[in-house]
Amino acid sequence: MGHAGRIIGIVTAAALTLAGCGGGGSEGRRAGAPEQAELRVGVLPVHDVAPLYIAIEKGYFKAEGLTVTPEVMAHGTAGGLTELAGGGLDVILGNYMTVFTAAEKGAGDYVFIADCYQAGANGFNIVVKGDSPIDTPADLKGTTVALNAVDNIGGLALVHTLTDHGLPREAVEFVEVPFPEMAAAIAAGRVDAAWMTEPYLTYAQRQDGARTVLDTMAGDMKDFPVAGWTTTRAFTQDSPNAVAAFQRALGRAQAEAAADREEVRKVIPMYTRIDARTAAEISLGTYPTSMDATRLQRVPDLMLRLGFLRTKVDVAPMIAGPAR
Repeated sequence: MGHAGRIIGIVTAAALTLAGCGGGGSEGRRAGAPEQAELRVGVLPVHDVAPLYIAIEKGYFKAEGLTVTPEVMAHGTAGGLTELAGGGLDVILGNYMTVFTAAEKGAGDYVFIADCYQAGANGFNIVVKGDSPIDTPADLKGTTVALNAVDNIGGLALVHTLTDHGLPREAVEFVEVPFPEMAAAIAAGRVDAAWMTEPYLTYAQRQDGARTVLDTMAGDMKDFPVAGWTTTRAFTQDSPNAVAAFQRALGRAQAEAAADREEVRKVIPMYTRIDARTAAEISLGTYPTSMDATRLQRVPDLMLRLGFLRTKVDVAPMIAGPAR
């Protein structure tokens, strides 16, 4: 990869120690060499995970005695959780909705060891053709809207948008369409609108003349938590030093990503198919530098309110590390 970007300022002690492990008793709290030096980390080729690659490129994991090997998860978070449970991966990028759904179902004892990404302005929009008659959320009534997955953050954001504008969930027909195919589906009239994320938003606007109707991560969805670094509670108990080392190294990179977006934009083309021009144009969200139980609780609470969960999920016990 060969990236040699500059280190931003002096990273605070708090950011450097985004770490610490909730499980493992006094053994787990004592500093020491990682119990295992190689970690297999499940990722997706998205800009959310830029700090992981910054930490790899700048040697932050190496300085902690770790070799981190990213492995693209073919089946997203759901498949990644299965890999975690079976020991095929040690840590994964977990979208919060999928992890909370698994927690409610008792599918595994999963915990978050670091926050990763939260939504920013104009990164999760409802878009239409340039000449579409749809101008407001109310105009979506009776239309078909493309989502990459109904039971994921797109479905949650869209249902929230509908209810927030006085429309029932049934007012729109949801059609599952992969992100790379959404712009063509809109252009061909197979769907009336689509819920899109970056970089597909930028591509659709630049190449297909797509137009934004609404930013779904505005209002009370502003700064909505999207994904965090996830593992099993057993792993934090068996390898507390490895977890703490991962947290420290990632904390340095996360702080740099939060302080200087150019660090993110430079590294994105190295591990995604996003070209440098698009990486410079896409709307980026936020890279949190601490785990905040109150902020993360927003996700399962909204899922419960909108019918994506049946029972309340308490976030605090799922955080393995310092929380505010």
